[in-house]
Amino acid sequence: MSIYKRGGVYWYKFMWQGKLVRESTKQGNDKVARQMEAAHRTSLAKGEVGIREKKPVPTLAAFLKDRILPWAEAAFAASVPKTAKWYRNECRVLVAYKPLADAPLDAITGELASEFAAHRLHHGKQIATVNSSLRVLRRVLNLGVEWSVIAVAPKLKVLSGERHRERVVSQDEEACYLAAAPEPLASIATVLADTGTRPEECFRLCWEDVTWLNGRNGALLVTRGKTAAARRVIPMTPRVRAMLEARWNEAGRPEEGWVWPAGTRSGHVEPNSIYGQHLGALQASKVRPFVLYSLRHTFLTRLGESGCDAWTLARIAGHSSVAVSARYVHPSEDEVLAAISRLGGHNSGHSEQKQLYEGDGKLLATSVE
Repeated sequence: MSIYKRGGVYWYKFMWQGKLVRESTKQGNDKVARQMEAAHRTSLAKGEVGIREKKPVPTLAAFLKDRILPWAEAAFAASVPKTAKWYRNECRVLVAYKPLADAPLDAITGELASEFAAHRLHHGKQIATVNSSLRVLRRVLNLGVEWSVIAVAPKLKVLSGERHRERVVSQDEEACYLAAAPEPLASIATVLADTGTRPEECFRLCWEDVTWLNGRNGALLVTRGKTAAARRVIPMTPRVRAMLEARWNEAGRPEEGWVWPAGTRSGHVEPNSIYGQHLGALQASKVRPFVLYSLRHTFLTRLGESGCDAWTLARIAGHSSVAVSARYVHPSEDEVLAAISRLGGHNSGHSEQKQLYEGDGKLLATSVE
């Protein structure tokens, strides 16, 4: 008998009269899975049933419409709307490429995905844009396996050469930009540069998430974000405290409501409602162009250079993995040597012995340190 585990449940497969029989037991117990395989073999041998007809595998377009989009809305629309929007946008892109949209899930191969990527590049799309679609396609196929729609998913690789948003804004550039930025952009940019929040986390900031008593200068509570680790408390710098306190007083000291209200559907500032101000500030300040997310990267880079360890940085940044934070931390050789020297030798599990001898070589005493 041959059973194997995939996605937490056992599958079985065997040959019967030259045909491959493969089915999910939908069970996490290997003993039950073996019993189900044995029962299937027995029923075939007794002639009670023929080879079971495979369930029709849906096309990518149908799977996206019937399963993925409802799942994405239920999972992310309320907690992480940006992620839900990402799935919606990328699903439209995948469906627009007919060879991929009309292919059954189990017929999608790495070659077909490469053809899709080449098609997108040919039409002038950036590598990062193409990779975004490939990542959704890879996730969709993995969900197909997890939900027992297909048995195995192909290994899809993203394209190399993607440009990352790793622009670090200098202190002088930041000062020029903030001086040229109108409100509320200037205040938002100040929060981004001094707290490292993601732009969407900053846009959704409410007055009830601001506390003036915690820590030395108060703190901001981020209630939701890309991952569970996004929920965190971030201490305010004196600059952020002064700016937010002045804004709070001007608003009449509200107990709740958006910190950055706007006439948008959500009621608060959105990327598209502040984009024009950002472009105007860049032109007026003559600072080399950057996106608002670069201010988060700038903050984390400065934090890493200040000597902050990767674990603390991950907590402040809301990273789900310390591996992401580690790229901001670059300890020097002197710092590494200092860290090792702080062990003092007493944690190594060994003890030093000192022996005292007389002039003729006779041992007088032995001491352990």
